[in-house]
Amino acid sequence: MIDHKERVKAFIKLGEFLREYSESNKKDHLDTPNHAWQSKLSDVILLAGHKNGWFTEDNINFAIRSWAELLTTENLEQWLSNYDLVKNKHKTVALIMAGNIPLVGFHDFISVLLSGNKALVKLSSNDAILLPFIAEFLVDQVASLKEEIDFTENKLENFDAIIATGSDNTSRYFEHYFGHKPNIIRKNRNSIAILTGEESKEQLKALGDDIFRYYGLGCRSVSKVFVPKEYKFDGFFKALFDFNPIINQTKYANNYDYNKAVYLMSEFKILENGFLMLKEDEGFSSPIATLFYEEYSSVNDLKRKLLSDSNKIQCIVANGILEDEINFGQTQKPSLTDYADGVDTVEFLLKT
Repeated sequence: MIDHKERVKAFIKLGEFLREYSESNKKDHLDTPNHAWQSKLSDVILLAGHKNGWFTEDNINFAIRSWAELLTTENLEQWLSNYDLVKNKHKTVALIMAGNIPLVGFHDFISVLLSGNKALVKLSSNDAILLPFIAEFLVDQVASLKEEIDFTENKLENFDAIIATGSDNTSRYFEHYFGHKPNIIRKNRNSIAILTGEESKEQLKALGDDIFRYYGLGCRSVSKVFVPKEYKFDGFFKALFDFNPIINQTKYANNYDYNKAVYLMSEFKILENGFLMLKEDEGFSSPIATLFYEEYSSVNDLKRKLLSDSNKIQCIVANGILEDEINFGQTQKPSLTDYADGVDTVEFLLKT
């Protein structure tokens, strides 16, 4: 018999712990109730950064703070109240995690466990440190979860359903091998912003968070902007100036230099400010340190285009243009009901 309340309680405790960590002095956790766990988390963050150069302490801490804000009693109970969890048939759900940003697969992980199922997790080598630590903390809160969380590096076997996240290329592999099982298989998606030229400096600066957080590696990172014809980027570049320290990150700088060289040798027209390049391109997935842009003639034409390309888009940042738009600066702050690709993971699990 699955005790849903006990599972929820474990994640509430996790939220309290992460908030405690975020609010305390990162260098000295001796005065916190969970000082041993706090100290261990500091070590885990350091190790994750060593394993993956994109996982800076700032970005990992941002991910931790984001989950700390979501994992409250009120948020969890409100989210789960939308579902009849008692009807769930206990199953083992395989999770193939991406590794592009810290804890990117955590929403799938929490959905599987709180819907009353077992998680069989295959981690990306790029993000193999943080989630096992969190699982260890959860098991410490509710010992029965030990039998409900299994990390494996081997071939996935003995599971009832699968949720796999990867690229367009890996999705074909996933569909070939796992298509006979109930599944959610995710492909490449990117986020965009629609500018009208009427944006304030504050809105454009907030857009910088959508562009630069996690170095643009997330599916919720804005990789392209749509602008009206003859749009002037001077104000756009000025509003983003405070993000210029990003060029001091070696991996980002190397990508900037490499992509700039490719563009120049190919005689592509680019605009740049020393830490971000703008390239006119009809694609959605821009390289690191590059933001694609495309001009539009009318908002209605743009809406039709975006509707036809909806399977390529995760988030749309805009102001008063679309019903499901996201405010500037908010793409990296999803709620518990913001499901990847718009597919309700918990509903899928309950029906499987």
